[in-house]
Amino acid sequence: MDRRKVLSGGGAAAVAALAGCATAGAPSGASRTVFAVAQPTLPIVGTSEVFPVRRIYCIGRNYAAHSREMGSDPTREPPFFFQKPTDAVQIVPPGVTVDHPYPTLTKNYHYEIELVAALGKGGRDIASDRALECVLGYTVGLDMTRRDLQRAMGDEKKPWEIGKSFDRSAPMGQLQPAAKTGPFTKGAIWLRVNGELKQNANLDQMIWSVAEQISKLSRAFELMAGDIIYSGTPENVGPVVSGDVMEGHIDGLPDIRVKVV
Repeated sequence: MDRRKVLSGGGAAAVAALAGCATAGAPSGASRTVFAVAQPTLPIVGTSEVFPVRRIYCIGRNYAAHSREMGSDPTREPPFFFQKPTDAVQIVPPGVTVDHPYPTLTKNYHYEIELVAALGKGGRDIASDRALECVLGYTVGLDMTRRDLQRAMGDEKKPWEIGKSFDRSAPMGQLQPAAKTGPFTKGAIWLRVNGELKQNANLDQMIWSVAEQISKLSRAFELMAGDIIYSGTPENVGPVVSGDVMEGHIDGLPDIRVKVV
C-alpha cells in the first residue's frame, strides 16, 4: 500500500485503510466528521446574534493584593496566562439564579470574580493603544477553581489544568456590546456569598489593563474573533459549598447569580 496515497485521502476511509480495515459506502475523496461537536456560544444582548467561543484565556494574579495573598510579588512578576476549555462556559442570564454543580475531586472550591472581554477580531503584535478595538463585548465572569488541586500541582511544579480547566468552571453573563458600554478601565467589582461581601475592589487596581493583556497575549498567540479574556480577580478569594449563592457585580454590567448545588 502507498502510504502517501492513504494520507492524502480524507475522512474515515483514510483512517480505516491505514489501520488495515475495510470500509464501505464512503465516496472516493469525500470527507465528513464522525460526530457533531457542540459550539459553545454566548448571547449578545440587544441582538439575535450569538458569540462563538474559540478560546478562553485567563490572566493570573492581576491585582496586587490578590497576588500577595497567593504568595507572589506583584512588583516583580510579568503577566502570565492559562487557558480553560470552551465547555467551561456556563451562561448566567440576568435576573436568574443558575445552578452550578460542585465539581468532583475537590474539597476546597473557590470563587474568583472577574471582568470578561470578548474579542470580535484579533491579530498578532497588537499595540496597546489599538487593542480595545478588538473587543466586541464585556460581561461579568467567575473563574471557579479547585484550589486544593491547583496548589497541589503548583507544589509539584505541574500544570494547573486540573484545578482551573474543568466543566462549567467559567460561569459568565450574556455579552454586553462594547459599542454601548464603552471600555472598562475603572469601576467597582465585587462578589457576595449568601449576601456577605467577600471580594471588593476597583478595576483601576489591575496591574495589567485589558488593553495591555490583549497586547501581551498577541505576542504569544495569534488572537482571533471568538477569543475570551478573563482579566483577573481581586483579593479575598475563598471557598464555597453546596447551597451557597454567589452574586457578582461590575459597575456598568448586569449582575450574575450562581447557586452551588
